[in-house]
Amino acid sequence: MTGSLSLTSAEARFAAGAKAPVAPSGSTQSNRLDTGGLIDRAAPLNFTFDGKAMTGFAGDTLASALVANGVRLVGRSFKYHRPRGILTAGSEEPNALVELRSGARREPNTKATTAELYQGLEALSQNRWPSLRYDVMSVNQLLSPIFVAGFYYKTFMWPAKFWEMIYEPAIRRAAGLGRSSGLADPDHYDKAWAHCDVLVVGSGPTGVSAALAAGRAGARVILAEEDSRAGGRLLSDGGEIGGMSSREWLANALAELSSLSNVRVMTRTAVFGVYDGGTYGALERVNDHVATPPEHEVRQRLWRIVAKRCVVAAGAIERPIVFSGNDRPGVMMASAVRTYIERFAALPGKRVALFTNNSDGWRTVEAALRAGVEISAVIDSRPGIPEELRAMAEVSGFRVFNGVVHDVRGGASGISRISVAQAKGTTVEIAADTLAMSGGWNPSVGLASHHRGRPTWRDDIAAFVPGECPPGMVVAGAANGDFSLGACLRAGHAAGIAAAAESGRTQKAGSPAAASDEALSITPLWHVEGKHKAFVDFQHDVTASDIALAQREGFESVEHLKRYTTLGMATDQGRNSNVTGLAIMAEVSGRTIPQTGTTIYRPPQVPVAIGALAGHHRDENFHSTRLTPSHRWAAERGATFVDTGLWKRAQWYPLPGEKDWLTSVDREVLTVRNGVGFCDVSTLGKIDVMGPDAGAFLDRVYINAFSSLGVGKARYGLMLREDGIVMDDGTTSRLAEDHYFLTTTTAKAGPVMQYLEYCRQVLWPELDVQLTSCTDQWAQFSIAGPKTRDLLREIVEPSEDLSNEGFPFMAVREVKLRGGVVARLFRISFSGEMAFEISVPARFGDALARNLMIAGKQFGVIPYGTEALGVMRIEKGHVAGPELNGTTTAGDLGLGKMASKKKDFVGRVLAAREGLVDPNRQVVVGLKPVDKARRLRSGAHTIPKGARPSPETDQGYVTSVCHSPMLGQWIGLGLVERGRERYGEIVRAHDPLRGEDYDVEICNPVFYDPEGGRQRG
Repeated sequence: MTGSLSLTSAEARFAAGAKAPVAPSGSTQSNRLDTGGLIDRAAPLNFTFDGKAMTGFAGDTLASALVANGVRLVGRSFKYHRPRGILTAGSEEPNALVELRSGARREPNTKATTAELYQGLEALSQNRWPSLRYDVMSVNQLLSPIFVAGFYYKTFMWPAKFWEMIYEPAIRRAAGLGRSSGLADPDHYDKAWAHCDVLVVGSGPTGVSAALAAGRAGARVILAEEDSRAGGRLLSDGGEIGGMSSREWLANALAELSSLSNVRVMTRTAVFGVYDGGTYGALERVNDHVATPPEHEVRQRLWRIVAKRCVVAAGAIERPIVFSGNDRPGVMMASAVRTYIERFAALPGKRVALFTNNSDGWRTVEAALRAGVEISAVIDSRPGIPEELRAMAEVSGFRVFNGVVHDVRGGASGISRISVAQAKGTTVEIAADTLAMSGGWNPSVGLASHHRGRPTWRDDIAAFVPGECPPGMVVAGAANGDFSLGACLRAGHAAGIAAAAESGRTQKAGSPAAASDEALSITPLWHVEGKHKAFVDFQHDVTASDIALAQREGFESVEHLKRYTTLGMATDQGRNSNVTGLAIMAEVSGRTIPQTGTTIYRPPQVPVAIGALAGHHRDENFHSTRLTPSHRWAAERGATFVDTGLWKRAQWYPLPGEKDWLTSVDREVLTVRNGVGFCDVSTLGKIDVMGPDAGAFLDRVYINAFSSLGVGKARYGLMLREDGIVMDDGTTSRLAEDHYFLTTTTAKAGPVMQYLEYCRQVLWPELDVQLTSCTDQWAQFSIAGPKTRDLLREIVEPSEDLSNEGFPFMAVREVKLRGGVVARLFRISFSGEMAFEISVPARFGDALARNLMIAGKQFGVIPYGTEALGVMRIEKGHVAGPELNGTTTAGDLGLGKMASKKKDFVGRVLAAREGLVDPNRQVVVGLKPVDKARRLRSGAHTIPKGARPSPETDQGYVTSVCHSPMLGQWIGLGLVERGRERYGEIVRAHDPLRGEDYDVEICNPVFYDPEGGRQRG
């Protein structure tokens, strides 16, 4: 909302000789008024800018405190490193970007205009070296004639070899604004959901009026405001509402909203995106206004707000005029000048000139005069300046020129003189230290365009207004092009009532507050021709001549214009520059602004930190964590854990004196091979398959038959995708005629369950079969080694026959443990040793691990981790995840003979495709370095000996490696072309990432006990 100027009352006040307050003498805040504003003078705050100590007050932003301290130079532009001052007073600020805080909390690219001042605030300017005033890179200004639009594209293409050596390093050093800390973020972030009938975005007069109407009607209302204080332009523009001052009306309205239990006012909360289903993203800056968040409090919170209806009352953004020198420190938006004066009691300058093409800019004159500021002149480009404005100037004693500003002189400390080209042809020089400019107002159309809606052009206000809005959204007030205070109040009230009614709330909402209706009078002026650079995008140094150059070179499309010139790609995302840039493109291309069009608006509307998007999902909370039943016991024994999907699994169990992980793993392997050890394998996926058709169902999903499996037996199975590629493997046991117990790999537990349910419900709904995931129901341990039976006999009832005859390989049955617990015992081996897997209800898992250690002490039992398990499976040639990589077939894995020829199964037909049965395919083989002291590396590529490494000579790669203590060397599995025909052949292992190249022998993948006698013994 821009409001309107009551000229008659202003003229009367000045005619009566009203005196304005004077800045306090002797204060470090040389530009601070001694009265007025919404700051708390009883709460002074100390802060630093570039190491210089300064003071401000509670209620200040960093920008307003800098203004009060007389600071003009706050930053440097991105490309030319030109000096930049504060341009605006809101989140659209392109220039005043600073680094806040220090250490791990250092945050770059913070807008000084939105950063609330707090005690001890540390701020540093950016994009300069060695200092802000004396920046070496400002030499780029001398090179500006060649640093035009498209410079990078035209310059860095040749010579090509310079790119990596010279161009890219130089560009990377120069790129970017600000510095991240490089340290772990010590703060915490949160996510939350909220539901309401009506979401109101913006708390200016339109938003407050809408929230009042909807709240009175009984709707559940959320009023979101990105500023720390509700009120919008009412905080700066004044005016009269309902016979009282705008601030008094605002205070009463906010008090009423607070009293309504169905209304929630959320300040420091910016709605940044509109998504499907009436969902809105909002970022709440919970503790950005303090140095360190209080203990147990988050810094920011990401809200997902689901609203039946939304009223966007986001106001409008004042746009600049493009003329020579419009980027110098001391040139500000007119609305920002009066914001600093009225809200913050801070004077941007002592001698202010105004350059405007509309009536609203004159409001700044009234605010400045009331603050005792000298008005050097008003330059109004409109053909006819209203007589009442000239009369006010005559009463107040300042000059009015009908013309344009065509140049501004000054330096890093600010401006000194303004050159005015009058309509009658003469040029006038005006002394001033501040130039307030107003090129009109652009309604905030971003949120309304997030569903790819295109704004529409209105000639009467010379601006775009929202077109087709997302479902459930209405835009009201200045955001919809209604710029008078009365119109905003009425539009907000009507939108609030309508939104509440559409949500089913129809209580009486009263009438809208009354205010004046002076309309905005504007004659568009976009660009003033001049001798020097005239800037459109202040941060990225895009000039009017850049836009003209883009048009000459064929980049007339707005999307091409944006990317070729970087117009609108700065941190303000074009809020200050886009419409002006489009107008200049329209002018040079001979089109209208609507014909030129607009770029696409996408969320986020305001910057959102990655930390807020992640919330608590970081470090150990990145995803949910699942603990095995024996986790606490393993932690007590000092196990080293590894993340396996969501699971924490014991990787190895180091003992005192062991120098590294390899020593621990070798010990665990040797102990199992020669004695006995156990490993928690509870993470394997477990699925109960039950029903009369359970066997038939499994026959269709596995390549081998299970309906013929006897009760009390287990069988290894392989499952294919529909395209014939292996999906997963595992063992399935038949516990009863209509009950099978299926296991999957840890990684595929969830996907296999989903796939089986799809098969059951979609492919074969006629089968009478039920599936139950029971992964968490059972704690399962693999006990392996030649002394396994000795250990088991210590924990099961003596009557249980565990002999090879009484419990043969691949047998399954329930057994009773000493103490009465019933367990399932499986004669299954993944290690190549004689082994059993034992399952007990999960609640007994910890106790079972402890009892295995007690019972096995006499046999030298040890726990072993996933690394030792991996070593033993590689020694035995068992395939696992690296080989089941989504590209291999059963034949590739050496398991093709398992596929039944007597039945159909998923993937059978497509597995026979020519490419999948090609004899030249890469198949699983064993690999071992010729030099036994050499370490084999996973990922190394195999190439013929003597061949040059290239895609043409690449014949495969190493998938899994380990150090085998049984063989005394590194070994591995790999996928190699025609590998089974090449046992004994020496090839090269080429590892370009590590720069290694060495000879390896292709061999049988079963390195240990190829006859399998140990696991059957």
